[in-house]
Amino acid sequence: MKKQIKIWLECFRLRTLPVSLSGVVIAIGLAKWHHHFQWAPALLCLAFALLAQIVSNTANEYFDYLHGADKPGRVGPRRGVTEGDIKPNTLRNVTFGLLVLAGIVGCCLIPYGGWWLLPVGIVIALAALAYSTGPYPLSYHGLGELMVFIFFGLVPVNFTYYVQALRWDPLVLLASMTTGLLAVNVLLINNYRDMDDDREAGKRTSVVIFGRPAAALAYLINGYAGMALLTVLWIMIGFGRMMPLWTLAIPVIYLVLHTATWYKLRHHDGAALNPLLGGTARNMLIFTLLLTIAFIIYS
Repeated sequence: MKKQIKIWLECFRLRTLPVSLSGVVIAIGLAKWHHHFQWAPALLCLAFALLAQIVSNTANEYFDYLHGADKPGRVGPRRGVTEGDIKPNTLRNVTFGLLVLAGIVGCCLIPYGGWWLLPVGIVIALAALAYSTGPYPLSYHGLGELMVFIFFGLVPVNFTYYVQALRWDPLVLLASMTTGLLAVNVLLINNYRDMDDDREAGKRTSVVIFGRPAAALAYLINGYAGMALLTVLWIMIGFGRMMPLWTLAIPVIYLVLHTATWYKLRHHDGAALNPLLGGTARNMLIFTLLLTIAFIIYS
């Protein structure tokens, strides 16, 4: 039983979950700061984001298996269906079962944001599948990073804020762009590690297309660009009046961690990159918590 639980937890890729939760948590902090926070829609958004991330992960594993992109003994974390620990049909059924559950949770947000959220939820569900399958699998054509920027940055931050405040805000948009750039780095380092396997399988990720040096540079730039956007946000909210000077430490702390991870990225390969995937998600989580705490304290 314990072994089976471990296999499914690996399939869910828990180390990537901060990527989906960060956008929602930051939006909750912004809603609290603007005095719009509501427990019910906030928790529903957290549950939806968590389920959507897991669906994306399991769908990616299932369809990569069908496409032959994952092979036994791969460099990255163990894939249960590839290694024979999980039956393909079981993984498929779990994926679509979780997708239905995510849809139910999403529908519970309609009373807070309106019926127009229904087509938004359908688009999110289709995107989770289109990432790895369909007539034009997006992750196989160098579009994975764009999808992550949109659906793990722009969408969760802006829509989580909206269902609480019932309005859009340019400050929230800036925060969502920062979140999206940091989330892209998690995918970049994943594809950086898997470049050789992906090329062999015909999976043309951005790293396969542009190479590892360009990917490492993009990884570094994304972190600094995200903090630059945060600086613009600080200026727009009247930094010094509404947010104290100590909050300047937040981007500094992140950039120290980010630069250290980038340095390791350039000097490691193969399985040695696996801890850096978790480290990148950890950096994002630390940034998210510090920023959210600052919003809540000074709300």
